[in-house]
Amino acid sequence: MTAAKQAVWDVVALGEALVEFNQTRPGESQYLQGFGGDTSNAVIAAARAGARTAYLTRLGSDAFGQALLDLWAREGVDTTAVERDAQHPTGIYFVTHGAAGHEFSYLRAGSAASRMAPAWLLDAPTAVLQQCHILHVSGISLAVSASACDTAFEAMRVARAAGARVAFDPNLRLKLWPLARARACIAHAVSLCDIFLPGLDDMAALLGLSDADAIADWGHAQGAATVVVKLGADGVLLSSADPAVPRQRVAGRSVALVDATGAGDCFDGNLLARLALGDDLAAAVAYANTAASLAVQGFGAVAPLPTAQQVQALL
Repeated sequence: MTAAKQAVWDVVALGEALVEFNQTRPGESQYLQGFGGDTSNAVIAAARAGARTAYLTRLGSDAFGQALLDLWAREGVDTTAVERDAQHPTGIYFVTHGAAGHEFSYLRAGSAASRMAPAWLLDAPTAVLQQCHILHVSGISLAVSASACDTAFEAMRVARAAGARVAFDPNLRLKLWPLARARACIAHAVSLCDIFLPGLDDMAALLGLSDADAIADWGHAQGAATVVVKLGADGVLLSSADPAVPRQRVAGRSVALVDATGAGDCFDGNLLARLALGDDLAAAVAYANTAASLAVQGFGAVAPLPTAQQVQALL
């Protein structure tokens, strides 16, 4: 019996969590303190959807690191494999809002999470990876440092060897790394994943691809069996490498947008939770679409993430 069949965890994520300061009104100096980090957002979303979850990261031995540990404890996210670092800080970031949308400013250089290295995976992190249904990694997990990138690749290898599926969202942030390196590392990550979760804007910036079908074709060519292309308000495109399974478009939900921060993470976490809990891909996407439509109606990356009861009420 594989580890995935006797899994302790439905969804495990690896990456960097940060403390967030989100501008409440464009042009004003008031900020709402919250939490962020794409894979942390996603694993909290998965927990609120009813999945058994765990997170793999490193935090500073500071007040911000403790605040994140307290957050995960409240959300039911296991932190057995979270390591504290007395020499390097927990990262923070700011979100400002304007006519062009939201913009991120990071203070994360030299953070504890950026000091992740493959050797760190030994012991507790490897034990978690060998007991999960799905591991979730993102382009930001790769971009925070070269050693973090190597760590993410090794985690993907360990999880797949144990029978788990691996999900990957490119979540491109060119402030973190050069485009050429992003292209090479993201392509390699897609070759190691089972479920590829690209956004339309990210793939346009990464490869110049603006057509959802072309993006799906590229993902399959790298080796991903399943591709879910996120199209924002236009919904998603579902694609399987199995030629017997037709591509399918699922429409988005029209809602009053307040703050799109973390909407893609919300989608990812809910999708993976429902897949791990036994939904087929189409049902999981419908659930995740609904969850994301709720998340964009509040401020911040974590606070507006919906519960399973809220999503089911809309469905």
